Amino acid sequence: MGARCSKFSFCWWHSHLKPTVLQSSDLENGEKNSFPNFREFSWEELKAATNGFSPENIVSEHGEKAPNVVYKGFLESEGWIAVKRFNKSAWPDSRQFLDEAKAVGNLRSERLANLVGCCFDGEERLLVAEFMPNETLAKHLFHWENQPMKWAMRLRVALYLAQALDYCSSRGRALYHDLNAYRVLFDQDGNPRLSCFGLMKNSRDGKSYSTNLAFTPPEYLRTGRVTAESVVYSFGTMLLDLLSGKHIPPSHALDLIRGKNFLMLMDSCLEGHFSNDDGTELVRLATRCLQYEARERPNAKSLVTSLMSLQKEIEVPSYVLLGIPQGNANGTQPLLLTPMGEACLRMDLTAIHEILDKAGYKDDEGIANEETLNSKKQGDAAFRAKDFATAIDCYTQFIDGGTMVSPTVYARRCLSYLMSDVPNQALADAMQALVVSPDWPTAFHLQAVSLFILGMENDAQESLREATNLEAKRNKT
Repeated sequence: MGARCSKFSFCWWHSHLKPTVLQSSDLENGEKNSFPNFREFSWEELKAATNGFSPENIVSEHGEKAPNVVYKGFLESEGWIAVKRFNKSAWPDSRQFLDEAKAVGNLRSERLANLVGCCFDGEERLLVAEFMPNETLAKHLFHWENQPMKWAMRLRVALYLAQALDYCSSRGRALYHDLNAYRVLFDQDGNPRLSCFGLMKNSRDGKSYSTNLAFTPPEYLRTGRVTAESVVYSFGTMLLDLLSGKHIPPSHALDLIRGKNFLMLMDSCLEGHFSNDDGTELVRLATRCLQYEARERPNAKSLVTSLMSLQKEIEVPSYVLLGIPQGNANGTQPLLLTPMGEACLRMDLTAIHEILDKAGYKDDEGIANEETLNSKKQGDAAFRAKDFATAIDCYTQFIDGGTMVSPTVYARRCLSYLMSDVPNQALADAMQALVVSPDWPTAFHLQAVSLFILGMENDAQESLREATNLEAKRNKT
């Protein structure tokens, strides 16, 4: 890789993203041809990935009737993941849990936040899925901050959701539990995905449907059973959400529709941004989905057909319609930081020391292989013991001796300087580590934390972004 340049003798480069545009191939159900196989994770792996199931890593929780928690986690092999941890009484039969998880794990679609693995250990039952970094439909639709969701994006959400349900039906998984605006997630490109977690019951007794009776399919109240038609009913309630920007009870919405007051349903933020014909067609589709008799509701495939013809601004990428910074002019994207990256952002030197100490010399890639050198060994011992003044002296003797060059020695001396409140020297060491090993994420991380401490916020963010991009590339390969 070429030399880096600028006032720090390096330059930044960005990984440019290919715009995500609604192509004809996107107007299918989005089945993926290649994807990591579903696998079983160990309890220790997932505990480490979620920082001991830290409350800080919780991304969603459910109520008393389904006390399951979803955590954000990071694995070197997988990158970012979402981990759903069931309550202790769910799925007492581990074989039944595994069979159900494998069945869902066989699905692979661009319209799903796919299930990539599971874990059962003692009483613990966990599911592992792709992590979606751009929040839920509920957040963007009901709790927006910068702009209301555009009409074209609402239509795209409806289509992608119908395609997800159609795909699942075609693969024998037509039942979806508690379909709602919190089950629709947005990926890094702003594309809506249906959470795979709803394809599995929350427990073997199947008690995992909506607890709000005002929104529950009529047949579920009569029989306690979920059917494919029940899922279409829930899809109809989500069409009402998209139309109104609110969570409206279907009975109230149907009264307005029967009274030919459907415009009262429409989100006032959408005024002037949709045609009456389009609004009427979406209301008609919602009405069909909300029929009292299950047999009178459309199936998922016919929903896809109806929604295809309504799509607007199909050439515009989802992140643009959603109003998120993904794919902006300079190619930057929201950072999904690793534990090392988060420690750098917090300037948590103790956490960085723990990570470096645990990593050992696996990142030296054969460069530092003369373990008999006394000054290096003494420096390592002092570093582990947090005697940073001695570590600096020993590492300096090793470097000045010129016998060999080791990026990890520069990295450890860098942190030792930071611990000793000498950030300028630390930054110089981080840069030297990059000279020796230009694609080493840890060197960029240490450069970032040095810059943060020196108050160079913008340059620090660039270093952090580069470290994150390099780690992502390593995980893919």
